[in-house]
Amino acid sequence: MTGIIKVGVSACLLGDKVRYDGGHKHDRYITGTLGRFFTFVPVCPEVESGMTTPREAMRLEGDPAAPRLMTRISRIDKTEQMLSFCRSKVAELEKAELCGFIFKKDSPSSGLFRVKVYDDKGMPKKSGSGLFAAAVATHFPLLPMEEEGRLFDENLRENFIERVFSYRRWKDFLEDSPDIGRLVAFHTSQKLLMMAHSPKHYREMGVLVAHGKGIGRQELFRRYEELLMTGLALHATAKKNTNVLQHIMGYFKKELSPDEKSELQEVITSYHDHLVPLVVPLTLLRHYVKKYEQPYLKGQVYLSPHPAELMLRNHV
Repeated sequence: MTGIIKVGVSACLLGDKVRYDGGHKHDRYITGTLGRFFTFVPVCPEVESGMTTPREAMRLEGDPAAPRLMTRISRIDKTEQMLSFCRSKVAELEKAELCGFIFKKDSPSSGLFRVKVYDDKGMPKKSGSGLFAAAVATHFPLLPMEEEGRLFDENLRENFIERVFSYRRWKDFLEDSPDIGRLVAFHTSQKLLMMAHSPKHYREMGVLVAHGKGIGRQELFRRYEELLMTGLALHATAKKNTNVLQHIMGYFKKELSPDEKSELQEVITSYHDHLVPLVVPLTLLRHYVKKYEQPYLKGQVYLSPHPAELMLRNHV
C-alpha cells in the first residue's frame, strides 16, 4: 500500500474532552495500537454542530427509523441542528478519503448499533442508530465501520481492520492509472482472501472482470468495488479458511516430503478443530512459499493482509 490509511473516529475516543460532562472516553487500543498504522480524522458531532462542552445530556426519542434528538431535562429538540451538521459533514468527508470509521457506542449521535430510542411512554428500546452514524452509513455504504466497544471481539476486530486495509489497497489501485489489465492483476491477488470470506462474491467478481471490456470503465470499477467490500464484510470462518489453506497446500504437492505433508496437514486440522490459531498454519505455509519461490502465492494478499504486529490471526 502507498496511501495514508485515514480512519474517522469519534473525537472522545482519542482523549478529546468533548463529552456532555466535559470528559472523554480515551481508548488506548485505538490510539496506541491502531494509531501506529492509521491516521485519524476526529469528529465530535455535538461540538462541531455548535453545542457547548459541558452540555445537557440528550437522548433519541420516537420512531427508531427517524428519531428526534432531545435534551433530557429542558426538552429542547436538537434534531434539525444535528441533521444540518450531518449533511454538511458527510459532504466534507467525501474529500477525506476515509478507509474506515470507528464510532462511540451508545451515543445518540455516534452510536452505530443498538442505540436506545425512547418511546412515548419513556421506555427505551435498543433499536436505533445515532444521527451522525446513520448519516455516514447512508452516505458511505461500503465504508468499513465499527464501534469501539465491539473491537474487543476478536472476530469483529479482525474483520473490520482487514476491510480497512483492503479498502486502502483498492483506493491505491484507483489512483494508479487503472485499466482492465491492472484490474485482472488486482483481482488475482485478492483470490484467496475473497475465498476465505465469500466464494460467491469472488465468482461474481470473476465474471465481472471477464466481461470488463464490454462495460464502461467507471461502471466496472464501481461494481467491482461493491462486490469487493460487501464480500469482505462477510466473516471468514474456520471452515472457509481451512479450504483456502488446503488449496495453498496443493501448490507444494511435488516439493514437500511425506513427513512435511503430514506435518502441514496436522497443523491445518488442528486449526480447523480450534486447537491452534490461524497464524500457525500460515507461518508454515509462508515458509514454504519463500523456500520454494512460489510467485503466484507470493502475490496473494491473504498471506499477509495486515501488519503482523496487530496480531489479528493469533486467536483460536
